[in-house]
Formats: sequence, C-alpha cells, structure tokens
Amino acid sequence: MTDHHSHHDHDHEEIPADIQRQLEQVAEVIGLLEDPATGLPLDQLEAEIEVGFDEGTVYTGVTLGYPCASAQASWAERIRTACEPLLSEGPLAGSEIQSDLFFDIGRTETGEVPESLRAVKNIIAVASGKGGVGKSTTAVNLALALAAEGASVGLLDADIYGPSLPTMLGTEGLRPEVKGGKFFVPVAAHGLQTMSLGYLLTEDTPAVWRGPMASGALNQMLTQTLWSEGNGAEGGELDYLVVDMPPGTGDIQLTLAQKVTLSGAVIVTTPQDLALVDAIKGVEMFTKVSVPVLGIVENMSLHTCSNCGHREPIFGAGGGERMAADYGTRLLGQLPLAMSIREQADGGKPTVAADPQGEVAALYREIARKAAAQVWLASEDGAGFPEIEEV
Repeated sequence: MTDHHSHHDHDHEEIPADIQRQLEQVAEVIGLLEDPATGLPLDQLEAEIEVGFDEGTVYTGVTLGYPCASAQASWAERIRTACEPLLSEGPLAGSEIQSDLFFDIGRTETGEVPESLRAVKNIIAVASGKGGVGKSTTAVNLALALAAEGASVGLLDADIYGPSLPTMLGTEGLRPEVKGGKFFVPVAAHGLQTMSLGYLLTEDTPAVWRGPMASGALNQMLTQTLWSEGNGAEGGELDYLVVDMPPGTGDIQLTLAQKVTLSGAVIVTTPQDLALVDAIKGVEMFTKVSVPVLGIVENMSLHTCSNCGHREPIFGAGGGERMAADYGTRLLGQLPLAMSIREQADGGKPTVAADPQGEVAALYREIARKAAAQVWLASEDGAGFPEIEEV
C-alpha cells in the first residue's frame, strides 16, 4: 500500500505552485472518469480522489463505496491513459504514475434495530416473483462474489419452506453453535457467515408450517444470530447480509421488509414473459414498502450449445431490459442457462467458489459490484439533507 503522504510531510515543505497546479489537473481528469458499476463520473459520485507527488512518481488514490478488489488493474490502466497526456509537459513531465483503488463500505441508516443486527451494515434481499427462476443459486453466488470483491458477507436463508442453502454450500448436517441459551453463531462456509432453517430442522421436522410460525422462525433467525461472531471474529462487522427470500410476494416478504431496514432488493427473473409478470409483482411489492430495487438479474438468458458453442436465447430475449426500463431500475446482468451453474450449486460448491476465474464467476462479480454500488448510491442520497450551520 502506498503512503500517499510523502515522507517530506514532516519537513512542511510546500509543494511548488506549478507542481500543485498540475496535480490539481490530474485530480480533475480522474474526476471525469466514469465508474463502470454506476455509469457515473467519479465527481458526481463524490468519490474520494487523492493525488500526491514524490521523487518522480505521481501517486493517485481513488476510494469507492462498494467492494471492487478485482477492478484494481483496470482502474490503474484507465487512470494512466487519462493522465499521461497531461504529464507530457510541465514540471511533472515524464513522471511515473502509480494508482491505488480503495473502497470504504458505508452503512444504510436504520431506525431501531435488534442488537444482533447492529453488526450488519447493509441488508440486501434477493427475491423473485415465483419459484424455479434460480433465485437461491443467484443469492449464494452474489454473496460469494461480494466476498470475492473484498467485502465481509453473511448469507441468511429466509426461504422457510425449502431451505436449500446447506445443500448449496455443502454444510448439510451442521448445527450452529448456541451462545447464552438463545443466540446462534453463524456457520462459516466458503468465507461466508451463514444461517439457515436447514441447520435447525432435522430430517423428521416437517417444513409444512403455517404462515405465522414461518415468519416467527425467520424473525428468530434474523434477530438471534450473532452476525459479528462467525469465523471466530469477535465484534467484526458484516458489510453485507444477503437474504435469500422465499419466492413470491406474500406475508413473509412483507414481514421482513417491515421488520428490518433493507438496503435494497435484487429481483431474479427468467426471460419468459410469464416469469417477468411475476417479477414485476416483486418490484411493485418492494416499491410499496419503500425498499430500493437495486436491479434485475436475468437468469437462464442464453443457452450455449455444448456441442457447437452456439448461443441462443431459447426463452426469448430483452425482457429484463424492458422491465428495468419500465420500472426505472436497471439490468444488473444476464446469466447463461448452463448446466455447470446448477451442478456446482447442487454439489455444494457454487460457481464463484468452484471456478473463481471463470466466465460465469466474472458475471456474478460484475452483478455484485453493480448491486453494491447501487446500495452506496442509495445511502449517499439518504445522506443528502442540507446541514444547517449556525452563522
């Protein structure tokens, strides 16, 4: 990590005015660069930009509000390309450019929250209008992708009727440790802190519960899980808690949206029009309870023929884009209909964990960066109240 404050600081040497001017120009040029996850320039995002100069090297640091570990190299390249013309003349001519990308994840402002949830900065719900669209697989891979980008992440399986998380993470049969008689310690899996009703039910427990019992169980898992204590990390905070919601738009979904302050929701859909009609219900439900819809993930968009590699949208194309446009949200990404995605999840090692450098993992990571960037934007908007200063 480069120390941006050069070791001359303690001499209180003034940077000569002409160098200072040129560094300010460098900062201005960087401020015009577009952040790929939001499509907005850094200036408009109020991202932190630092510039410094020491012994023939111009140092630049950009701090974003979402995890973006894998974007370091591409940012460094873009900053170099943007700044080189500026450094072709003047006092800094011929300087090397060294760029660092940092991120600082803020928290969604919440009202009263249960003690255990204070350790969670942001809660992202993954929802769908109906079952069978690959919502749980998307939730698990989204959580893994956020972690791969550098965030600390928890995953709550709120799908009370079909808790599939233990199968997908290869944690079946595990039981969470209980502390103080009533608190669960999350089960660590693939670097995530996880909690699922699947850990609490035994083979003989019927999952055919009545609604109130089910939302009671969800509430219990939400408020009685010590999210800060999995992985043996005492008092560590979670940047994101990804909640795999039950499919549909019923009581449980509304209970959750009212009980905790959700930072936003990701809606999973498939391209068939019928599934989109269901997804629209999901968008409308969150809009009603004032939860920002971070975007739509279109699952099973393209099928790649395993024999010839030809890709085609067998379920129709463009539905996710149309819906995003109609509802003022965005398409976070489109995932292929690939047997490997299902096989890896069913085998207890989801794609982002099984093949972290693969094409599909890269898609999930892009979706994760875009969704987290929307959480950042939403929290920035919320912070936009004018401060009243005493004159």
